[in-house]
Amino acid sequence: MKIYLNGKLVSKEDAKISVFDHGVLYGDGVFEGIRAYNGRIFRFKEHLDRLWYSAKAINLSIPISKKDMEKATIKTLLANNLKDAYIRMIVTRGVGDLGLDPRKCTEPPSIIIIADNISLYPSELYEKGMEVVTASTRRVRHDCLSPNVKSLNYLNNIMAKMEAIRAGVMETIMLNSEGYVAECTGDNIFLVKNGALYTPPASSGALEGITRNAVIELAKNRAKIAVYERLLTIYDVYTADELFLTGTAAEVIPVVKVDMREIADGVPGKITLKLIKEFKSLTRLTGVPIK
Repeated sequence: MKIYLNGKLVSKEDAKISVFDHGVLYGDGVFEGIRAYNGRIFRFKEHLDRLWYSAKAINLSIPISKKDMEKATIKTLLANNLKDAYIRMIVTRGVGDLGLDPRKCTEPPSIIIIADNISLYPSELYEKGMEVVTASTRRVRHDCLSPNVKSLNYLNNIMAKMEAIRAGVMETIMLNSEGYVAECTGDNIFLVKNGALYTPPASSGALEGITRNAVIELAKNRAKIAVYERLLTIYDVYTADELFLTGTAAEVIPVVKVDMREIADGVPGKITLKLIKEFKSLTRLTGVPIK
């Protein structure tokens, strides 16, 4: 496997950064998770824009242009002979000292691009649906740190993920400090009620996911389904007609049980299955060519 590291392609074993990099010391950096399908990078512009926005929000200057980042990503995919891949793009603050002061990072930010295969959930869960639980770990307040900043510090999500592991499931629903549904540890959440689609707004602590936005577009334009961004309670989740999660790695996956309660009749719903089909079609036909 070849990894892009600061302008060079190196082997996995040689992909190393300093222990004094503030990305390692403090999680001071940003990242993006991107998918390539059938020789095309899905929603590449949107992902690059979000990476730059995240960096801007934490006052981190990315030392190359978006065009050069695009070229570096394609170069990494070609070096690994990948047409279908999960791409992890990372920008750290750079090498500094043991203090918090980012001004002490005297070397340029580190840029890392990893391209590999990924399977977040077993394939059978996409057909039968998955079970989740509600986490006691609350989502960090959006007025403390915007959920739209994809920072390298994912401890909040990891703590909730541990609750899923203890419960014997693969994902948890995270609530915000006011008790409203925010998102899951790595996915956005949608529910269907009376033929309409509902999802939490960013102000509730939800990331405006790229896959989330693609599904909203598909629901409105292809499936002709009304979509609402509204505050949702766990009661709304329990009493939904359908439930599903979205994410770059997860794509679109049905949820059929929450906190030991079946969602409707306990099988993936028609709208969910339609959106899964539409999303798969979209990913195979659109994107920046790998060439």
